[in-house]
Amino acid sequence: MNFTHLAAFFAVVETGSVTGASERLHVSQPALTREIRELEDRLGVPLFDRLPRGMQPTEAGRLLADHAAQIFGLADAAEIAVGEFAGLTRGHLGLATSRTIGAYLLPTVLDEFHRLYPGIDVEVAVTNTEHVEETVLAHQRQIGLIEGPYDDGAFDSILIGRDELIAVAAPSHPLARVRRLTAAKVAEAGLILREPGSGTRTAVEQAHAKHAIELAPKLSVGSPEAIKRLVRLGHAVSWVSRHAVGEEIASGALVQLPVADLKIERNLNMIWRKARSLSPSARAFQTLACQMWEAV
Repeated sequence: MNFTHLAAFFAVVETGSVTGASERLHVSQPALTREIRELEDRLGVPLFDRLPRGMQPTEAGRLLADHAAQIFGLADAAEIAVGEFAGLTRGHLGLATSRTIGAYLLPTVLDEFHRLYPGIDVEVAVTNTEHVEETVLAHQRQIGLIEGPYDDGAFDSILIGRDELIAVAAPSHPLARVRRLTAAKVAEAGLILREPGSGTRTAVEQAHAKHAIELAPKLSVGSPEAIKRLVRLGHAVSWVSRHAVGEEIASGALVQLPVADLKIERNLNMIWRKARSLSPSARAFQTLACQMWEAV
């Protein structure tokens, strides 16, 4: 069905005459009459009784008018909804983030984003870097937040900050009393690392491989918080993000080990599927996150 024909028909129903409908639609009366006749020919039934004082819809016309009211009502609602979406008064934003960024950097941005755009529903999946990439590629989330390298053939990205991985231990651990350590010595000391597939694990492995140091972690744990608790017991050491242990080091619950021959730094990146247009809410989040993390 031609929607131009339907609009002409519905205007006549609402105004009660071709004259009123032509004025509302800003078209000539002959053009509007032609639209209605073409619609009647298309449907195979008369839609109006032509009366001396106007036009009254037939039974078929009344039935079509009921459907037309629903159609144009939905069209108006859709226009309003899209306008609200573009104006960031409503919408949905899906994010996927690595555990380090999700736990220690993202909350402040989410809090500010919610304050600025309370009508936007935000859904965050917190997982490891490998799964973040898979989630964004599968169109399950618009934006991913990861540490370290990524497939630049599949993603566009923005650098949102830098991070350093440091070796930490409890103050009671024997290595905490040593003034100068090698990475090889730390690797031998009951090392706990993140699970395979995490950005932290990848960065630690790549850095040690460049120095021909073999890693054989005693435990692989998927939670930064669990790793910190294990290390605080005093029987193991770990390489963790400086962002993750700032409070523990400040309070003395953990200490940074003085590793002299290895410095591990990495980029923090925001990624999204290459050639994909971001929604207004995703663009707003991107702008806000870059502003807030500029000093990270």
